[in-house]
Order: sequence, then C-alpha cells, then structure tokens
Amino acid sequence: MSTLRFEALKQTFNRSAVKIEEPSKRSELFGSNVFNTSIMKQFLTKEAYTSVLDAIKNGSKIDRGVAEHISSGMKQWAMAKGATHYTHWFQPLTGSTAEKHDAFFETTGDGGAIEKFGGGALVQQEPDASSFPNGGIRNTFEARGYTAWDPTSPAFIWGTTLCIPTVFVSYTGEALDYKTPLLRALQAVDQSATAVAKYFDKNVTKVNATLGWEQEYFLIDSALAVTRPDLQLAGRTLLGHSPAKGQQLDDHYFGSIPSRILAFMRDLEIECMKLGIPVKTRHNEVAPNQFELAPIFEEANLAVDHNSLIMDIMSKTAEKHHFKVVLHEKPFAGINGSGKHNNWSLGTDTGTNLLSPGSTPMKNLQFLTFFVNIIKAVHDNEELLRASIASASNDHRLGANEAPPAIISVFIGSQLTAVLDELEKVTDGKLSPQEKTELKLNVVGKIPEILLDNTDRNRTSSFAFTGNKFEFRAVGSLQNCASPMTVLNSILAKQLKDFKVEVDKLIKDKKMKKDDAIFNVLREYIKESKKIRFEGDGYGEAWEKEAEKRGLSNNRRTPQALKVQVSEKTIKLYEELEVMNKVEIEARHEIELEEYAMRIQIEGRILGDIARNHIIPTAIRYQNILIKNVRGIKEIYAEHYKQHADEQLDIIENISTHIAAINSKVGEMIDARKVANQIEDAEEKAFAYCDDVRPFFEEIRYHCDKLELLVDDELWPLTKYRELLFTR
Repeated sequence: MSTLRFEALKQTFNRSAVKIEEPSKRSELFGSNVFNTSIMKQFLTKEAYTSVLDAIKNGSKIDRGVAEHISSGMKQWAMAKGATHYTHWFQPLTGSTAEKHDAFFETTGDGGAIEKFGGGALVQQEPDASSFPNGGIRNTFEARGYTAWDPTSPAFIWGTTLCIPTVFVSYTGEALDYKTPLLRALQAVDQSATAVAKYFDKNVTKVNATLGWEQEYFLIDSALAVTRPDLQLAGRTLLGHSPAKGQQLDDHYFGSIPSRILAFMRDLEIECMKLGIPVKTRHNEVAPNQFELAPIFEEANLAVDHNSLIMDIMSKTAEKHHFKVVLHEKPFAGINGSGKHNNWSLGTDTGTNLLSPGSTPMKNLQFLTFFVNIIKAVHDNEELLRASIASASNDHRLGANEAPPAIISVFIGSQLTAVLDELEKVTDGKLSPQEKTELKLNVVGKIPEILLDNTDRNRTSSFAFTGNKFEFRAVGSLQNCASPMTVLNSILAKQLKDFKVEVDKLIKDKKMKKDDAIFNVLREYIKESKKIRFEGDGYGEAWEKEAEKRGLSNNRRTPQALKVQVSEKTIKLYEELEVMNKVEIEARHEIELEEYAMRIQIEGRILGDIARNHIIPTAIRYQNILIKNVRGIKEIYAEHYKQHADEQLDIIENISTHIAAINSKVGEMIDARKVANQIEDAEEKAFAYCDDVRPFFEEIRYHCDKLELLVDDELWPLTKYRELLFTR
C-alpha cells in the first residue's frame, strides 16, 4: 500500500494542465445543447410551440396529439446535434440523478428499422419504482412507477443522449423524487405571493421564486484519491493527521488559481455554457484545494435541475483532468468543509424583485411586507428549515467545528434592525396622519438609502439578508437544493396566506385602510419573531447559550433534527398547501432515517477495515524494525543498552498502546453495530447508530492518527493530508 502511495505521488508530480480550447465569446455557446424557446421556434409547429409556452407559464396540460409534434421536432433537433439516445432524467430520493437510455431506434417488422421517438415516450416512461427509495410506499413486487415530462425545465443533450427532465411518481400517485414537491411548493408560493403583491400592484399575475446557488468543492488528484479507501467509498477521510500547515495563513482564499485547476474550471464552464447553466464566478475557497463556482440566479426549479446536473458534469469533467471532485461537506478534519449557499428571492412577472425596495414609500412597504413575512415564516418553522438540510455528512459542519451552526437564526444588519424597531412602535389600530407621514418619509421611505450602505455580511448566520435576497448558508455541498427550497417556499406560502387573511379581516371588520391594516399586522409579526433575529457572532458556546435562552432549537444531529418532519404541524402545513400528503411525508422521513443509518454503517465498516487491515499491520511492521534495532544495540552495549535505546523502547511501547486501543475500540464498535442492525424501527435504528456507533469513530481515529506520527513515513500506507491538500 505504501508503494501505491508513492507511485501515486510520482504520477501527480508529472501531471500538467490539459489544453483547453474555447471560443472568444462564451455567449455564442450558451444554450447550444438546450431545447430552449428559440430552438423550439425552429423545430415546432406554431400550435406545439404555443402549447409548450402555455405549459411553462400557466401549468396547463399538453395534449397527447400535440406531444407527437413536440417529440418529432425534439428528435429532429437532437439527432442533428449527434444524439442517438433519449432518457427521462429525474431526481429520485437517492440524492443523485437517474436515467435509463433508450435508442431512437425501432424495427419495422419487415427487416428494416427507423429512428423513432413518439409523444408517449416524451411524456411518460415507466422505471422500476421498487428499486428506488420509497419509504415503504411500494412493495418489491409492486414495481410500477412513472416518470412524467416537466416542460418548465428544458430538455438538453449531454454526450449523445437527449435528456428530458421529469418528475417521478409511484403507480398510486405519490411523489418518489425531489422535483414533484418542489413544483407544488413553487405553485403554492406563487399563489400566496401573487395575492399579497396585488395589494401594491394590481397588474401582478405571477410570482416566481428564484435561486442562485454557490457550489463549494474540493479537487484531489485521482491517483492520490485511489490510495484512500475512505475517500473512495465514504466521500471523506475517516482518519489522517492534520498537516503542519492548513488554512491558518489564509493564503489560498481568492489566491491565484493553479494551472491544472484552471484548465478544469474552463473545461467545466464550457460544458455548462452548452447546457444553458449560467455559471459566472470561480475562485479559490478558504481551505487548501477547495474551490467554488456560482451561476447567475434562475427560476428555482430550473436552478435546482442545473445544480443536480452540474454535480454530474463536475465529476465527469474532472476525470479528463485526472481529478476527483469531492463534494462531501467535511472531507478533511481540521479545515473548513463545503456548503452550497442558496441565494433565494421572489420576483413578479412585472419585473419587480419583491426583496428590493423601490423609489416610492408604497414599493418600500411592499418590500417590508415580504421581508417581515419571511422572517416570521422562518421563526415559526425554524426546526423544519433545519431538518431540510439534515444529513450524516452535513452534521460534520452544522454545530460541529465551524459556522454556520445547527441553530437557525436570521441576520438582517443593524440598519434594518433599526427600521423594524421603529415599526414595532406603530400605534395599535388606525394610524394618525402625522404618524403615517413620519413612517412613510423617515422610516419606510429611507430604506433604499439604508440598504445602499448596508454592505456588511454575517458569515456565521445560517439565514442572512444580503441586499435583495436571503442567503440560506447552511445547505450542504452534497445536497439536492430541492429539499430546502421546498421547505422555504412552503413555509412562506403558508405565512403569506395567513397574512392576507389577517389584513383583509382588519380592512373588513375594523374598517381600516389597507396601509393601516398592513402596518398593524407587520407590527405584531415583528414582535413575535424577534427572537430569531441575531446580529452577533453565531458561532460558539456564547451563541448556543443565548439561543437556548431565546427558546431556539439546537438539533445538532440528524435523527434529532428529522423528528419535526412528521409532526402534526408539518403534516398540516404540507397537506393544506397540497405539497405532500401524509403518506409522502412519512415515507420521506423513513428514507432519510434509513439513509443516515446506512451511511454511518458504511463508514464504520470502512474505518474498521482500514484500522485493522492497513494501520495495525503497518504499525507492527515498524515496531518489528524498532525491536530489531533494540536487539542490535543490546548486542553492542549489553546491560547498558537501555540508555542507548530508551527512545526506541518508548516508541515500541506507545505503538503497542495505540494498537491495543484501536483493536479494542473497533471490536466494541462492531458489537454496537450488530445491536443497531437488529433494530427494525427506522428512527430507533438511526438514533442507535448516532449515539452508540458513531462516537467510536473519533476514538479509533485518535489512535490511528497518533500512529501516523510515530510510524516511518516510508511505511505509512495512506496518502497523508499534506499530500492530498497541497499536491496540485
């Protein structure tokens, strides 16, 4: 194994940047492999084109006859681009994407063949639903499930395959994917937000949620990655001593991008351009060999699809450059992990960002209305929001050794805090003309000026306002954005729905003017949600104590965080909005618990294998070398040998101590795993793995890492942190 390590290092040292050719104008490439509206105009009949646009804008169904025309045009375009196959591209509850490729090929029965792709194949396919996570919705013998075309996300060509974004549902109609609940949540927030937006602009007929994600990732040379079974199988290093130099000098962040990395980035961006993914930003991140890429914001459903797609593209592109992309939230101990900041906002079909103040007090009141309602929604559902980003891998970031914490808080900045403090003082009932003038001119009216200078950002807050959007910073780098986006849009949809009921009631029963009613309701929301707002350092024990005092949850581990998913409140929320029914909710809860247990189980097996089959034998080999050395010294110095072999004897004894501890703890971990495996209840099993199995990881790691410092470097089998993180 040590030979493999040094051979891998030799390969890495001999690498050079892959030559990349790209056009001078990336705009010429943008969307060239996407069946977008401009391509549709060329390949579809007017009726088919109008039908697709109506489905995109209004959610109307596409007639099967029209679908035949669409599929014909789509096939003609795809084949002209070199496509030979098609697939329904979907996002099952595995956390990755899925696809089954079928050729544009059918026999004619007379010995011939034709290229065929009909409307039925476009609109619907039937993959095996029992083979994907379903939380008990489908029995193994009940295999039928359906993928159905989502026209709001355009088809694209990847390689030689036409990919058609779809939803995935069971035979009985329950959602088995991430996309279906997201689409329902987006529809719910559209309806609720549009109704509220009409208070300020009667011309608004639709509100779209927008998303701009920031994808953080590590790049490790593929030869080095192969030498680490833990990195290959678990996506993170389960052991490894920290290098003398990590990120403490801050010399990597925003530094010059290494040539091999830059070649990979350019290649990746070219592929993104072809697929219509509007990537714009690239840079070094804080940790060594950590990087980030970010696009221009898009409609939320499309942005989620693009992020899922780009994680696939990153891995495939990395292979060409002899890299392994590591998306795990905490692949290396002692340095920063990776997140996927979700920048989220709302925009109207009239071109207004509802989280941007305007040039008039009325537009600023509109901004405040949505701003305060979002804070209230987060306050009332902070545990559900935490659950939306819970996973075994993200637990290593949240509430562990770095920000953001597992506690959900909202950061809005001192200036906007002052505005809300003023609004909190609004008179109960009808406002006097003087008070209304004061509010509109000196409080609400000055919001644009306030935001102009409000450039500060809180890096430790999990949910921060950043100018014209909220940034949900706690989302994990490995995660599908659909989960937090489904929760965020759902809780706001419910909140805005309730807000409108309260405002209309004051207008009708109290005969208040619209502005008075809005101010009165907002005042109460500001008071009720005050505890979720925090302007200080949201990292460390001081904030944890303060959060506990405020009554905020601190669900540090996934099994604990997931409990809220099946609460009466959550079920009522989703059922009222028709985002998910009780069966779907409970199924997802079970799937996430099972996945948590399985990931801890896999990591435990990998760690036990490496510790007993790689680390202990290597330590014994080095110990034998030392013993031989001591014997030689004894032959020379006889009874005085100890004064010349004292250090060697000390190392021999330390090695024995660590070997014994590793072997003992691995045995105890295996016993705990056996007990956990006998548990049938998914929640109880997840807690057993969390509380009884997982704690052994750090104990075993401690002794393995101590041996790394004792054993001869030439014998050590696993590529070390200094090599993984600083070899480029």
